[in-house]
Amino acid sequence: MAAKAALPLQMFGRRLGQLRSSVTAQNMSALRLYSTEKQPEEAAAAAGAAEPKTPASSPEVEKLTKDLAAAKEQNAELLDKYKRSLADSENMRNRLNKQISDAKIFGIQSFCKDLLEVADTLGHATQAVPKDKLSGNADLKNLYEGLTMTRASLLQVFKRHGLEPLDPINQKFDPNQHEALFQKEDKTVEANTVVEVTKLGYKLHERCIRPALVGVSKC
Repeated sequence: MAAKAALPLQMFGRRLGQLRSSVTAQNMSALRLYSTEKQPEEAAAAAGAAEPKTPASSPEVEKLTKDLAAAKEQNAELLDKYKRSLADSENMRNRLNKQISDAKIFGIQSFCKDLLEVADTLGHATQAVPKDKLSGNADLKNLYEGLTMTRASLLQVFKRHGLEPLDPINQKFDPNQHEALFQKEDKTVEANTVVEVTKLGYKLHERCIRPALVGVSKC
């Protein structure tokens, strides 16, 4: 009787063990399936987190970009104006220096013109002395020598200050330095050649302050 009662218990125990084994196997299979599905999702999430996110454009960013472009354009314009101002200042400085230098050099121009009349008078006086009477008249000779020495000394002063005479005899006529009073036929020279000088010209540091009065040849 006891043996009969133990038989169903043994069968129940075996059945329970089988059920446990089946449940355990199903759980392990489900766990493996879950892990397989989860890994791609986690990998994709990790890859997404590793990729840098591009900031979305916004009105504030666009405004700052426009302001930067406007500031660069304004800076370029101001730099150009600054360079132009420097160039204008340099040109003005050079002009002022040139004017100052010319004022120092040609400041005596009016004074020189007045002295030229004195030199012309001395020249006319020496030319008016009759050369054939110098040997027989000591006073006339002394006067002539005095006038000649005075004129020579005056010309030395002129040269020391950059004032030099222009004697263009047998030179080509130059309207910048000569003033033609008349024309004269002369077959021995080319046309427009200075053949006679009635009044010497003068230049001050290469600037003509008085043209020479001349006669010019014609064919």
